[in-house]
Amino acid sequence: MTKDLAALIGSRISHDLISPIGAIGNGVELLAMSNTGGTSPELDLISDSVQHANARIRFFRIAYGAASKDSTIGRQEVLSVLAATALGGRFSYNWQTDTDQPRRLVRIAFLLLQCFETALPLGGDIKITQDGDDWTLTGTGRRLVIAPALWEGLVDSKISVDHKASEVQFALIPSVVSEALRKLTISHTDDIITVKF
Repeated sequence: MTKDLAALIGSRISHDLISPIGAIGNGVELLAMSNTGGTSPELDLISDSVQHANARIRFFRIAYGAASKDSTIGRQEVLSVLAATALGGRFSYNWQTDTDQPRRLVRIAFLLLQCFETALPLGGDIKITQDGDDWTLTGTGRRLVIAPALWEGLVDSKISVDHKASEVQFALIPSVVSEALRKLTISHTDDIITVKF
């Protein structure tokens, strides 16, 4: 059995869902074009939902999909996924890496973005920077909620946590970070959280 079965499952689900979601989006566009009175509130709602679902699937494909040791991901693809994810949402993402990146490191960053979403329930601004080989993610928001066991469990394997489905990113990060030969450091104030790897 493969060591990264969860990632292969994530890749398979994303692969199987991306085409039908795209087809629904194309169908909505055709309906809007054939409707001589323009779009309707119903079509607008379906279109917005399809765009959101498409953005989430693309995000999940990076965060939960398989990432081989040598594969890279283009900067424009990352920017496109984050821009689509931010549309109509509570978060803004400022991706400040200038080049294509190893997929394993982008996967860590995307999993951490989901952790930040749980820590910033009212939304906020998240900045991702790179200095040489070091990455830094900084989340700023009006209200920061840190669940100590979840966050401490990312850096201390002795801490046992029963993760809920909404916290699966916290369960995956330690092994993904270890496979990439990285180490996390986490710090926070009342309204800012910073994670480095």
